[in-house]
Amino acid sequence: ADLIEKMYGSHYSPAQVSNISKQMIPKVEAYHKRKLSDKFFCIYLDATYLPLRRETFEREAVYIAIGIKPNGHKEVIDYCIAPSENIEVWTDMLQNMKSRGLKQVELFLSDGVVGMKTALARTYPKAHFQRCLVHVMRNICAKVRVDDREKIMNEFKQVHQQTNKEEATAVLHDFYTKWGKVYSHVIRSLKDIEPDLLVFYNYPKQIRASIYSTNMIESFNNVIKRKAKPKAEFPTEQSLDAFIGIQAMSYNDRYFNRIHKGFGQVQDTLESYFD
Repeated sequence: ADLIEKMYGSHYSPAQVSNISKQMIPKVEAYHKRKLSDKFFCIYLDATYLPLRRETFEREAVYIAIGIKPNGHKEVIDYCIAPSENIEVWTDMLQNMKSRGLKQVELFLSDGVVGMKTALARTYPKAHFQRCLVHVMRNICAKVRVDDREKIMNEFKQVHQQTNKEEATAVLHDFYTKWGKVYSHVIRSLKDIEPDLLVFYNYPKQIRASIYSTNMIESFNNVIKRKAKPKAEFPTEQSLDAFIGIQAMSYNDRYFNRIHKGFGQVQDTLESYFD
């Protein structure tokens, strides 16, 4: 209300500002129900946390899916709100996306949520899965001595900087050999997920920088958090839903006709992955 008065010279009461905000609710509801494109080349899945007041003040999980189509256009496909992150909510969200017309996905990217790969296989059995290497690197750093972190981080970064999958595999195995005795539990965990670490090398080099991590969706999360910061908390789930919906629709309008870096050069190749 104070901001509007400064900008336009008219005073609006908190109730009037609330009524203005409520006009967005039908648009947000329509956004959640809209028909989706039938295919996306890749979809990034990630959850972030925002403050919501229910009976007590809590930070609740916002599940977000952002996709890039074979033509390089990106879009916030959908989001949902739940008290915490769990695979059941992700499964419901994936099934909802499919029921709204999204039939084919070539590649999913996410962090290490337990059960994610199984949920994806049930909903999109032909899709491939890439574990976010930035999340993997953070997990490694959390489990090693502070004095070793910088060296380990720089060495692990080499995994996604090679020219092909064979070279990357060699770098990864050298990493196992070098650190296996000191951090056997870390290396054992890496070996367990190795099939999901280098999938991005199966695709054209022009787009690899975009598909080895979920950095793109994290940049959207950061925008949401920055814009939500002035609010100590959201009073209702509906108010939080409307707030995120406005950000999602604004993002989609902004990038509607833009081609994501690298994708324009290989559009025909990306289309060939689909039936």
